[in-house]
Amino acid sequence: MSESLATEEPQAGPVSVPVNGPGQQSPSLAGRAAALDAEDELAGLRELFTLDDNTVYLDGNSLGALPRHVPERLQDVITRQWGELRIRSWTEGGWWTAPERIGDRIAPLVGAGPGRIVVGDSTSVNVFKAVVAAVRLAEAADPARDEILVDATTFPTDGYIARSAARMTGRRIVPVDPAELAGALGPRTAVALVNHVDFRTGRLHDLPGLTAAAHAAGALVVWDLCHSAGALPVGLDEHGVDLAVGCTYKYLNGGPGSPAFLYVAGRHQAAFDSPLPGWNSHTDPFAMAQDFAAADGAVRGRVGTPDILSMLALEAALDVWEGVRVEAVRAKSLALTDFFLECVAAYAPAGRVSSMTPAAHAERGSQVALRCAEAPAVMAELISRGVIGDLRRPDVLRFGFTPLYVGFADAERAARVLGEVLAEVPGRPAGEQGDRGV
Repeated sequence: MSESLATEEPQAGPVSVPVNGPGQQSPSLAGRAAALDAEDELAGLRELFTLDDNTVYLDGNSLGALPRHVPERLQDVITRQWGELRIRSWTEGGWWTAPERIGDRIAPLVGAGPGRIVVGDSTSVNVFKAVVAAVRLAEAADPARDEILVDATTFPTDGYIARSAARMTGRRIVPVDPAELAGALGPRTAVALVNHVDFRTGRLHDLPGLTAAAHAAGALVVWDLCHSAGALPVGLDEHGVDLAVGCTYKYLNGGPGSPAFLYVAGRHQAAFDSPLPGWNSHTDPFAMAQDFAAADGAVRGRVGTPDILSMLALEAALDVWEGVRVEAVRAKSLALTDFFLECVAAYAPAGRVSSMTPAAHAERGSQVALRCAEAPAVMAELISRGVIGDLRRPDVLRFGFTPLYVGFADAERAARVLGEVLAEVPGRPAGEQGDRGV
């Protein structure tokens, strides 16, 4: 990828490119897509995934594509490790240490040092652990801190769990728009739970700035990295993040329902008090002691027996990251989403879609969300024509760009097919105050 393309900010307004009409390919855009793919340093990684040329897969922000080598690796886990070694695989196969070992492989992708991430359970369970543990940490420092600030636009489960955690810990939930979070922090704030990237719009929130603001107010922050881990640099250690959680089945391609991860900063590990102590987080699990004594380090985030099949499928999937720089992934992500928005401006009938995704690179994750009044019908037709995105009701078309396997020709084709569909589906303008027309 060229340096200029990787660093250039998008223009403030939509870009108009002449085309012959809906469904007719623009030679200039198609040519540029081919040229960009030819110079893309990550282009060869596509061959590592199970994909076909008949489909443009833009839903990796919901479920990542299957790395080709994972079935063979999992077959070995099933037939040899489980089938032949059986119980011996907990030691000889490394099953027992998998949560920490795989955590250390994820760590460089989110800017964490070794021993700070443990893999296991779902994102939801890890959000619960992190929020309650953060409240306990804050309470030890200042019992008067009785508020949990929650991103008002959060993924619903995060909100459900935060409210339950608040009831259990005697705290009060305060929903806050992320743009107003810094100003809402105060002497009563114990913890803020924030999504790094908004799941609906693709807006990237200011992790360094909000973390620093929370610390200046004497509070802690729990970050949800589900839509940023594997898509952009995070810098957990660098920016002093307290606790973080993330899923592995999106940009990390771990497979449906693959286990999530929990990050605990080194400075908090000795005092990290999980609300779900289990035998796996005991300092001596096989002593089977009735009294709980927490293990050292991030192992405290473990609970029960790991889900070995999905755990080891994830471990195999992480092989595709060997030698890949997250900075290169981010540069391509921004270039892809810039190019897609330009293609949408060229191919879509005027006024039918509007972008909810910020134009500024510093505020954009790795997806594009388009508001469209006829979104359900449009997405259904896109999928039938081989462009796989997803729908967020009632009117959001969501397209995820996974730089490891999505190319610029994919972006051009997806926008062109979107233009075809919009021209065929009767509709009305999609604009809403605050959206950027494309």
